[in-house]
Amino acid sequence: MDGIINVCKEKGFTSHDVVAIVRKLCGRPKCGHTGTLDPDAEGVLPVCIGKATKISQYIMDGYKRYQALLKLGVTTTTEDASGDVLEEKEVTANLDDIRSAVNGFIGEYMQTPPMYSAIKVNGRKLYELARKGEEIERKKRKVFIYSIDILEYNFPDECLLDVKCSKGTYIRTLCSDIGKALGCGGHMASLTRTETSGFVLENSIRIDELRALAEENRISEAVIPMENFFESWKKAYVKPEAEKILVNGGRIYEDFFETEYPLEQGEKLIAYYDDNKLAGIYEYRFDGERNENMLVPVRMLL
Repeated sequence: MDGIINVCKEKGFTSHDVVAIVRKLCGRPKCGHTGTLDPDAEGVLPVCIGKATKISQYIMDGYKRYQALLKLGVTTTTEDASGDVLEEKEVTANLDDIRSAVNGFIGEYMQTPPMYSAIKVNGRKLYELARKGEEIERKKRKVFIYSIDILEYNFPDECLLDVKCSKGTYIRTLCSDIGKALGCGGHMASLTRTETSGFVLENSIRIDELRALAEENRISEAVIPMENFFESWKKAYVKPEAEKILVNGGRIYEDFFETEYPLEQGEKLIAYYDDNKLAGIYEYRFDGERNENMLVPVRMLL
């Protein structure tokens, strides 16, 4: 039971709730999610089990994709539908105006994290301060928006957006900023994460389905091998005479591994041994003292 379950988180569950349920159903104490979803949000939440928790950060660091409903003309305290209304304005923008504003956020984007977030400033979570009515200055953070598509437009004030973005992007802040750019304000009315690092909503499993599998002792059918996550990574195969060094987390020099691809210095790849057994994540480097290329362990997955 080492792998990933691609859970479809439903509204009302916290990400920690999902992890606790998976832990209980799988009977494995070592479980962790790969990027928090707010309780009101739904969608893809991969949960790593056992040894796969070692790769949770790599899944978390990948791109995300969301469908967000942007409600224009209404600004809220939390930048989403759960907050109190701060201001209401008439929406005079047309679809071309909205499309132009949306396209202005594609690419590198300096985003100010919302007060209602778990980010810590001076040891205190922002949402704790926000609940007390306090607001403090937050440093802008660099995020990247790969694409934003308008899937639906409900005249005059609702747009369903498909957003592909980097880790750390607050979609509700993006919705709020689009509203500001249009001069009418706005907030995120709903959010569904449809993809994260290749895990897609269409292949996810709901909690009730997971419980049903557990009752039939078939929960392993929902577990995705962690090797699947690395399908697009370059691979190196270690020769038998160096397997002991590999298993012990040692450096593997170029005479003792084979790969089908050209490698670049600093590139990360996956090392296998003994007929396709996954050993870990390695980095391709040059050893100046020995004048030889080598693989250096970054994260052992044994």
